[in-house]
Amino acid sequence: MDKNSEIAIHVEGVYKNFRLPHEKSSTIKSAFVNILKGKRNRSTTVQHALKNISFDIKKGEFFGIVGRNGSGKSTLLKILAGIYQPTQGTVVTQGKLVPFIELGVGFNPELSGRDNVYLNGSLLGFSKEEIDSMYEKIVEFAELEQFMDQKLKNYSSGMQVRLAFSMAVRADADILLVDEVLAVGDADFQRKCFDYFRKLKKRKQTVVFVSHDMSAVREYCDRALLISDGVIKNMGRTEDVASEYTKLFLDTKEGDSGDDADSTRWGSNPTVFDDVKVNFVNGAIIASGRMKFQDDITAPLYGFSVKDAIGNPIMGTNTKLISKKTASHKAGSTTSFAWEFEDVLSDGEYTLDLTVLNAETLEPIDWWDGAKRFTVKKSVFSPYPITTKVDFRIGSN
Repeated sequence: MDKNSEIAIHVEGVYKNFRLPHEKSSTIKSAFVNILKGKRNRSTTVQHALKNISFDIKKGEFFGIVGRNGSGKSTLLKILAGIYQPTQGTVVTQGKLVPFIELGVGFNPELSGRDNVYLNGSLLGFSKEEIDSMYEKIVEFAELEQFMDQKLKNYSSGMQVRLAFSMAVRADADILLVDEVLAVGDADFQRKCFDYFRKLKKRKQTVVFVSHDMSAVREYCDRALLISDGVIKNMGRTEDVASEYTKLFLDTKEGDSGDDADSTRWGSNPTVFDDVKVNFVNGAIIASGRMKFQDDITAPLYGFSVKDAIGNPIMGTNTKLISKKTASHKAGSTTSFAWEFEDVLSDGEYTLDLTVLNAETLEPIDWWDGAKRFTVKKSVFSPYPITTKVDFRIGSN
């Protein structure tokens, strides 16, 4: 690779295999027996964690790596950090690289927080004088002023990650590798970390960011890579990669057309909702359909919720919360319904849940998780999809 190029990390044809032994030595006797058997008699399985991975990360680029648990992304990050060596292929980096990928790496639990700052600082290449000059800022950023003389083993996981991240950001790194250990920190500290990411992005720092949070990936990353089963499934525009990632969580039933999500349904009369549709009209999303009542129902309570592709609730409400009066219905009657709310959702795949409850006992009459799957795709999106304007309409037919 040309040393004068604009490439910060060059990865070419990387494979990583792990040999997993079938026989485990849990006692001295079993270990001795395995030695006597010899290597040729030991059975192993080869796990192909990475298969022919190739990509470049440009200098000053905020690059995302996403994938499900077990996909190979953590193995890839450890190879980029130099913790693992590839079985085959090459990785070339230009500049000083600082990894922040595992909680507790470079720290000693028997030492105090103060001692760990000096220990970890020396591992990052700082002299004692340099650590002395930045010590107060490290402690202030980590918000651990009262705990620095306590042993690290007495810290919570959140306190440890705050100290570790505060150390990592002090390093004069050309390339920063960040795994999603920030999820351990509390909400206030996460906001501080993301503010720091904005500063890194503004000054064109090279960052490799591994995350399950597609909102964060969309907001910070210039490009992204999706890895699945050890191979690259998609790489390029962040929005395309994030959408492809969410689709991994949408398992369509065999024979399903793909229009409706896999669903579960229960209640005393789980056949109320029917013919559910989702339409986009003038900046609003309208979830509509028909309802057929098999029993007499007195002024029930209706509700809905929207979940993202991995099942996280995004928004929802019910007719009681929005002070909407509902009518009673006779057995055998049919009517239409429509939930309307602002289209403030980011691009991606979503599912709609529908409920109708007995207003007095709050027992479900028809509770339908995954009543409808729908896709949002637009040029402008919000990373925080929250809605305040919701309407519910019902009419006899």
